[in-house]
Amino acid sequence: MSHTFYNKMWGEAQQALCHLLQQEMPDVPPKPEKDRLAAAQFLSTLYVRYLQIFRSLELAYDQMTHPQKRRVVRVVLDGVMGRILELKNELVELEISEFHYFDDILQDLKMGPECLEIPIPKYFIKEKLKVLKERERILSDILQRTGTPDSEMAKAVKQMSLDEAIRVIQVSERARQGRLRAKFMKEIHLEEKRERLAKLHGEKALDPEVAALLIQKVWRGYIQRKRTKQHRETEMIFLGMMPPPNFSKVSMAEVLARKTESERCQLQEQHEAEYQHALVQIKDSIRETESLDMKETLQEQIRQWFIECRHATGKFPDFPDEDDGGSNVIFAQKTPEQVAAELAAKEEAKEKKKKEKGKKEKEKKSGKKEKDKSKGKKGKGKEEEEEEGWKMSSSAFIPDITLTHQTYQGVWQNRDEAWNLHQSHDPELIKEDKRKEVEEEVRVQVDELMRQELLNLKLAVDRDKSKKKKSKKGGKKKKKGKKSGKRKKKEKDLTPNRTIDSLYEELVTEGLLIKPKPVQLSDYLGEYSYLGTTLRQADIEPMPSLSDVKQLLVLYGILPLGCESVHEKAPSVKTLLLAGPSGVGKKMLVNSICNETGANLFNLSPENIAGKYPGKSGLQMMLHMVLKVARQLQPSVIWIDDAEKTFYKKVPKTEKQLDPKRLKKDLPKILKSLKSEDRILVVGTSQRPFEADIKSFCKVYKKIILIPRPDYASRLVLWKQLITVRADSASASVNLSALAKITDGFTPAHIVQAVESVLNDRRVGQLPRKPLTAAEFLNSLCRQEPVYKEEEEAFKGWYAKTPLGRKRSKAKASGEEDPEKDKGKGKKKGAKKGKKK
Repeated sequence: MSHTFYNKMWGEAQQALCHLLQQEMPDVPPKPEKDRLAAAQFLSTLYVRYLQIFRSLELAYDQMTHPQKRRVVRVVLDGVMGRILELKNELVELEISEFHYFDDILQDLKMGPECLEIPIPKYFIKEKLKVLKERERILSDILQRTGTPDSEMAKAVKQMSLDEAIRVIQVSERARQGRLRAKFMKEIHLEEKRERLAKLHGEKALDPEVAALLIQKVWRGYIQRKRTKQHRETEMIFLGMMPPPNFSKVSMAEVLARKTESERCQLQEQHEAEYQHALVQIKDSIRETESLDMKETLQEQIRQWFIECRHATGKFPDFPDEDDGGSNVIFAQKTPEQVAAELAAKEEAKEKKKKEKGKKEKEKKSGKKEKDKSKGKKGKGKEEEEEEGWKMSSSAFIPDITLTHQTYQGVWQNRDEAWNLHQSHDPELIKEDKRKEVEEEVRVQVDELMRQELLNLKLAVDRDKSKKKKSKKGGKKKKKGKKSGKRKKKEKDLTPNRTIDSLYEELVTEGLLIKPKPVQLSDYLGEYSYLGTTLRQADIEPMPSLSDVKQLLVLYGILPLGCESVHEKAPSVKTLLLAGPSGVGKKMLVNSICNETGANLFNLSPENIAGKYPGKSGLQMMLHMVLKVARQLQPSVIWIDDAEKTFYKKVPKTEKQLDPKRLKKDLPKILKSLKSEDRILVVGTSQRPFEADIKSFCKVYKKIILIPRPDYASRLVLWKQLITVRADSASASVNLSALAKITDGFTPAHIVQAVESVLNDRRVGQLPRKPLTAAEFLNSLCRQEPVYKEEEEAFKGWYAKTPLGRKRSKAKASGEEDPEKDKGKGKKKGAKKGKKK
């Protein structure tokens, strides 16, 4: 694509953003919406439209080469990303569900389900690729030096003695020879049988005409079957039910597009280096050529202001302090009388503040009682306002989006760039910015000179000695003293004399900091749920699909961790729990979060920390080291596998030695210590969450994602994709629909295992002669245990006991999706009962 294409894409995204901003910030504030369904529909439409803008901006930012444009696009991109997270949070509170379905909105907007896929910005990895490669190299060096193998590799490889290896080879070789001998004997037996039958019945010579007819019959049947098969394939391709023969092959257009993308990335780096060099060079040239003229004009303007003030007020004015803005106050388009009045008003205000301090302290004491009385009334009023209807909460990202949109309209929308064909930096914009910086530097120097000159004028003309105000210094010291009294206690650094590199190495050698598996989120296969809205309208809660789970992981895990500005302002998600049966891909999702954001992976699972850093002091040291390294090398993911073991109702006898509840008291303390600027996410995975104490469990893990077994559509996609990856042409001969139906209850891990066991190298080599059939997978599937309905119901029952599940069940029971109203009704009933007693 060309530079013009991406500029046009950016312009269209800004235009669509302008329409959305007008909807979100109308001239007349909208009335609270009483209908919750209408409010949810409005929020859902906003969410889908912001998502389309996000997709366009992400592509434009990734491929633009203009360094100044990319900075503007980056601010808008981060703002839109944060706004999407805010809308998602609003939808969760409004619909009381983590999963939302937009079938009807997609139908109205004439979009496909692929438009709901949330893209992961490529700059998460691109802009720190060198750092990540260096960190990966250090990690592999430490593992090689310490001789610590990967845990998965250690489990997979089983050591074998020489005698055992020879015995295994002998057994396999004898079996191979036995199979060949049996096959040879069978052929001899069949040949002897044919000879005996020929002797008994006698050999009959076939008539040549009959023989020719038989050959023609076989040949015509073969040719007709082949033609029918070709006609069927062409018809299916025409109907769009089957891909064309060269569909899976990479076309030349795609190769050229990828090559162009890589070249644009190199051009981005080149233009960025030129831009950074130009920033320094242009500022130096402005300082050399224009700073003297700036200094002279500023001095003349300030002297003129001195004279005008003396003519107006009869004396020279006081020069504004640097804290108040210095000479910037003078040039704020104000008359000398106004400036003098402002300075005098400030001095009077300072005196009044001192007198009012004593009065305020008395008023505070008397006002406390009145506030306590009015609290009840205010609380009732708020409840009444909330009951009137739903109103959208204020956004932390819309001000940034509007400011950047104004910048786009004022600078870039109608800018003539006919001269800038290669989309390098614009020197005129750099001059405008750097001229302001140089002016500010010159202004500070001129202010110091003019303060001295004003002092000399006062001494010479007015004979008015300026008195130095020492009270300000004393006041500042008092303020410092007050601040020091309010300071919170800082956390003790248990490792003050150790570097981050040494702590990093120790955590790697102890197995607490591990290398994530090379898995991307796109490898987690699943299909969109097409009937979600329809089922909800029929009062049936649909089971989420694997695609819905993947979207939640992007919203709650990847986007906040990848962008610092989004993480600070967006609704905070410190913990995330992935619950579901074994084999649904919980660990894969944890690894994909780390790979998509470049995060470090810390393993604090009960089994992994058992026996390491014993005692309370050892546990504190371990957690301190983990948090210190995680904060220093952000973003970071702290993974706790078998998270239910930390909150066991009753520890089994077999696990008492491991002390699985070791982190129960310290985990909430860790979460409290995490601040908004700490891009650290605690992710727990659990396949038996109902064994934990649900109250303490849900206090730690606020966001819970229940991963179900795959539905029919997801299973169909899984079978097709996995078979195609192993053998490209094999899926055409397999009845994928039948496989998807009979694997109801099986997890993605079961399907992967079946495909790997059947489609080995030997079977793939036989595919041209022996087409693959669905029946071949049955033996492998029969040896695996699926997820039964009872286990799935157990997960649903447990999720209904979580805070969000209880809210939703209450809303369903009351017939309206508003649990806050139910709470108010409960309180009133309780109060009435108390009165009766």
